[in-house]
Amino acid sequence: MRIAVIGLGVMGAPMARNLLDAGHELRIHRENARSQALVEAGATLAPTPAAATEGAEVVLLMLPDTPDVEAVLHGEDGVLGALAEDALVLDMSSISPVATEQIAQDVAAAGGQFVDAPVSGGEVGAQEGILTVFVGGEQEAVARAMPLLEILGGRITHLGPAGAGQAAKVVNQVIVGLTIEAVAEGLALAEASGLDPEQVRAALDGGFATSRILELHGRRMAERAFDPGFRLRLHRKDLRLAQDSAAHRGLALPALETVAAQMDEAIARQLQELDHSALFRLLTEEAR
Repeated sequence: MRIAVIGLGVMGAPMARNLLDAGHELRIHRENARSQALVEAGATLAPTPAAATEGAEVVLLMLPDTPDVEAVLHGEDGVLGALAEDALVLDMSSISPVATEQIAQDVAAAGGQFVDAPVSGGEVGAQEGILTVFVGGEQEAVARAMPLLEILGGRITHLGPAGAGQAAKVVNQVIVGLTIEAVAEGLALAEASGLDPEQVRAALDGGFATSRILELHGRRMAERAFDPGFRLRLHRKDLRLAQDSAAHRGLALPALETVAAQMDEAIARQLQELDHSALFRLLTEEAR
């Protein structure tokens, strides 16, 4: 299958590599160190989104935020101006559910089909092809996307029409963000009590406090290893989407507001490019 991949960051590059390794023909856009490795593996580098899109059966987007997706679709040399009839736009970015509904209409007006399929699982999940995928779109379009999603993900759930995948991803990010803060606070308390955070983390494993976040991010915290798997600033963006969705529906989410404020403080302290588990660093630095 001829696939255009636009967005080659921490997540997008390994996802593209998995598609390439599965035998698909890739045309990629966004030149960086990761794109060079993909070119060496057989992908073709395109100078613009439009050039990547020309002749593609599927256009996969993996971009940081709503404005980035809108610019790639609608901008000069954008995707929609070069989209083939009945081509599928597969947006795996994490963006606004409301904006996604409009984007689906714009793609349809350009003669294409649209699926939103944001993911969870971080860099490791992307590398291993075991991402959790939240899918929104019409059944026919989702069926077309499914063979590709099965290369990229382990658990794939079709949740409803366009925008449903993004709405579920927002829920995921709320739960992940609050759980990271809970683990950070617990391990900060352990350290302040004179305990070894890693020993406490291991002791909790298997009890009611156990979780994937305690296992992976708790270990990052104990080791103070905050190289980004998922950057704190991007998680803050996702929580902003959650805050907007909650406000739109008249729903108060006080714990969400607390964690969002913690992330704002971390960003003010120049921690935004670190992994989101660096919330632990914020807490332990405040204690000193």
